[in-house]
Amino acid sequence: MLKIAMIGAGSIGFTRRLMMDILAVEEFRDTEFRLMDIHEENLNSISKLCRKLIEVNSLPAAIIATTDQREAIRGADYVICTARVGGLEAFRHDVEIPLKYGVDQCVGDTLGPGGVFFAMRTIPVLLGIAADMRELAPDALLLNYSNPMAMNTWALRRAGGIRTVGLCHGVQGGHRQIAAALGLPQNEVDFICAGINHQTWYIQVTHKGKDMLPYLLEAFENHPELSKSEPCRIDVLRRFGYYSTESNGHLSEYLPWYRKRKDEIDKWIYTGSWIGGETAGYLNHCLSRTDDYQDMIPKWLNGEEEYIKLGDRSDEHGSYIIEALETGRAYRGHFNIENRGHLTNLPDGCTIEIPCYVDRNGIQTGWIGKLPMAPAATCRASISVQEMAVEAALTGNRELVKQAILHDPLTAAVCTTDEVWRMCDEMFEALSPWMPQFNGENKRWNDIPQPAEGAYRFPRQAGDWLPPALSNRGEAAPAVSRLSVGYKDS
Repeated sequence: MLKIAMIGAGSIGFTRRLMMDILAVEEFRDTEFRLMDIHEENLNSISKLCRKLIEVNSLPAAIIATTDQREAIRGADYVICTARVGGLEAFRHDVEIPLKYGVDQCVGDTLGPGGVFFAMRTIPVLLGIAADMRELAPDALLLNYSNPMAMNTWALRRAGGIRTVGLCHGVQGGHRQIAAALGLPQNEVDFICAGINHQTWYIQVTHKGKDMLPYLLEAFENHPELSKSEPCRIDVLRRFGYYSTESNGHLSEYLPWYRKRKDEIDKWIYTGSWIGGETAGYLNHCLSRTDDYQDMIPKWLNGEEEYIKLGDRSDEHGSYIIEALETGRAYRGHFNIENRGHLTNLPDGCTIEIPCYVDRNGIQTGWIGKLPMAPAATCRASISVQEMAVEAALTGNRELVKQAILHDPLTAAVCTTDEVWRMCDEMFEALSPWMPQFNGENKRWNDIPQPAEGAYRFPRQAGDWLPPALSNRGEAAPAVSRLSVGYKDS
């Protein structure tokens, strides 16, 4: 029986989705899920919904709900983090304060002022999870879904002292779009994606071995829906020659060209969906979903509205990684891992997103070589911001936070140095309750070596078990027709 701790489990949609993905695997039907959240009301709601899903499908799985993080982590095989530290209250500050200074963010959870300050409050929580894992579940793997992904996983590798991998679904979403634009079945479109989270690039796209990159721009420009919903991404494809994983709204806020002039923003956003790039799009979406969930929860519980069907598995990586590690059924996905020469023109030590392969041996990382020059230049600008932000989060260096945001591409396009300093001071004050490095608690974290020197291999101790040849059970060894080495002529 697997024991899986889900930290930040109060997410009504995502927690159920991840749980049902895991329960779609026949070997995992008796999994024990430890749902942990600091918000008791949300925790009670999601626990009822998850128990109902288990009951409806007559599964032997179990739900343990707790507000005690240590209780959830103790003895866990896997820990999944989906926490949003500070909730919507802090999220408002991430978006609304920078907007006063002209920094117009659609999401604000990955780069920019919002992303950097999100890291300042999320990294301490993740390092607290890591500390509990080192003590209570030292062999567990942390599957991190919490943004800002690149900064969070970078800090965990430096100061967490645990096994961790970062997961996002941007690559899968872009794959669907590319297949649709080309008019091909998705399962016939192969690709290699590489870069950094939310700026990962489809550097190879093929159909039955034939290169599809020369056709992408025309295909997107001619598609009746994508040509309207992805104006920023298509423009980047036009200039760079490569399509990016992330949504139109996300990508537009990582670059210095699309959101710096109020009279031109409308040209680059799509108003048909929040993810198209509207100002504060994700914040407004989250606020509206809160009300929707309150209406839907009783309907899901009484069966008036349909549940997630057992076996209706999403393309989120988490369940497939666990399945591959536990059963040996191999899986290929794009994960966030440490660059150790895998992308040769990005700095070693940063967080990259590249193809990886998983089976019982662990997670094997692919090797890419050089990114194309324009995507690499864009990634390097973001990596510089991430590097400073991670160092600031671990050391409590306020000036380094400001310098990180000063070098953010969008912020640099609209703000003077004095404006950046004033904006950051305002954000420090508003967000201080969630930042123990800066609010007088003076929290600091030292670097801790990663297990197995950062290799993604997870052999468990055999304990008292011995192979038959070394035990006293007298079991006969399996018959082998030939044990010699070499070619057999006859």
